[in-house]
Amino acid sequence: MGNRVDHEYDYLFKIVLIGDSGVGKSNILSRFTRNEFCLESKSTIGVEFATRTLQVEGKTVKAQIWDTAGQERYRAITSAYYRGAVGALLVYDITKRQTFDNVQRWLRELRDHADSNIVIMMAGNKSDLNHLRAVSDQDGQTLAEKEGLSFLETSALESVNIDKAFQTILTEIYHIISKKALAAQEAAASTTLPSKGTTINVNDTSGDVKRGCCST
Repeated sequence: MGNRVDHEYDYLFKIVLIGDSGVGKSNILSRFTRNEFCLESKSTIGVEFATRTLQVEGKTVKAQIWDTAGQERYRAITSAYYRGAVGALLVYDITKRQTFDNVQRWLRELRDHADSNIVIMMAGNKSDLNHLRAVSDQDGQTLAEKEGLSFLETSALESVNIDKAFQTILTEIYHIISKKALAAQEAAASTTLPSKGTTINVNDTSGDVKRGCCST
């Protein structure tokens, strides 16, 4: 999760890609991590992941992006796949209505298996195929607002909003981690300072009592 390492990067964040098969998850991964796009890309079998390091508010963050097959037959790997994930990009294909209708199912699975604080963004991919559109931008916005998610339309082919999607997720994760760290520091400070004070007070009063006993 938010593991600190001194040399290479400040934080390592695991982000999972989810959504139906064929929506373009693997091309989103390759576009973001290698700036590549393959028209002939085949279905992912099992799990693969790639990394990319970038700057978030002055900190070096290494994003570890996991991609899995959207087909039903690979669903047994879910719990291991989601373990430790702090962000998720839920992808559908704007030209295939069914992939959008299945977003709710993916959200349920995500909420069942992942940490409750996971940062989720919904992405309507293949925005370059506007002439084949089956899901309006407004439909995407409405569902995202209803579920409390961030939302963007992306194109892995034309490299539109791919970096922005991940940058948004990573920045939000960083804010959550920073707030938790700050709260932990404040809690530690508030518990240690008074205890030091009380120890001193107890010693002082006990010393006074001893002196009082001796004088009488």
